[in-house]
Amino acid sequence: MKMTYYALFSLLAVLLVTAAGPAQAWFGTGKFEKVKPENGDVSLPLKEISDGKAHYYRVKSDKGIMVTFFVVKSPDGVIRAAVDACDVCYRSGKGYVQEGGTMVCTNCGMRFATDRINEVKGGCNPAPLARTVNNDQLLIAMSEINASAWLCEFKK
Repeated sequence: MKMTYYALFSLLAVLLVTAAGPAQAWFGTGKFEKVKPENGDVSLPLKEISDGKAHYYRVKSDKGIMVTFFVVKSPDGVIRAAVDACDVCYRSGKGYVQEGGTMVCTNCGMRFATDRINEVKGGCNPAPLARTVNNDQLLIAMSEINASAWLCEFKK
């Protein structure tokens, strides 16, 4: 069987993405915006996270672990927040991707309706982060981030 360089390159690219989850995670690019806490909270403008799409962030915990998390406005109008990991698959370091109204674990393929995030916890569910809304900001306390940092120890 004779393979062209293009076919070989395409096959290699598919294998890399399949083995590593999203290409962004493999190549260390883009999906996580770094945020800095102020006054003990991570603050995110509601106008930037109210489009129904998952928005991914990273912040350094007090123990120096980079904690990755996402926020998403679910179809019921509630803005939800969770660590980009769960109690079961966190060692893989792969996290979640959004497909419509669901978040999908890139390690095991389990699917979670966005309107169940923060409602169901434990097991393979996205690890919830308590959050509050203050004026035009979503606030997540650093104490929440610090308590969940262990879930991100294996992320590179």
